[in-house]
Amino acid sequence: MNHYETVFILNPVLSDTQIKETVEKFESFLTSRGGEFVAKEDWGLKKFAYPIQNKKSGFYHLFQFQIAGEHILPLEVEFRRDERIMRFLTVKLDKHAVAWAEKRRKKLQTAKA
Repeated sequence: MNHYETVFILNPVLSDTQIKETVEKFESFLTSRGGEFVAKEDWGLKKFAYPIQNKKSGFYHLFQFQIAGEHILPLEVEFRRDERIMRFLTVKLDKHAVAWAEKRRKKLQTAKA
């Protein structure tokens, strides 16, 4: 199983329940295919550097997970099909990126405490 990180942007006109439903949809998509979540983060509403689909902001979400490589393409197809998703990016993490992500999570947890 490989380590992956996906950041996706949701349309800013969605309600809180629609955002929650969309995030849960992709969580269940990954877990149904044997994926294991390492971390999930909601970065909230952020302003864009340039307009995307005539919108100036969007709701950002981050998933860090482990899954077999053959399940990434179906995930990305599902992102493309969902009209609530404005942009997405999935990256395969090497051992250095995995270590950096772990260090970042620990730093965020100590900052919250």
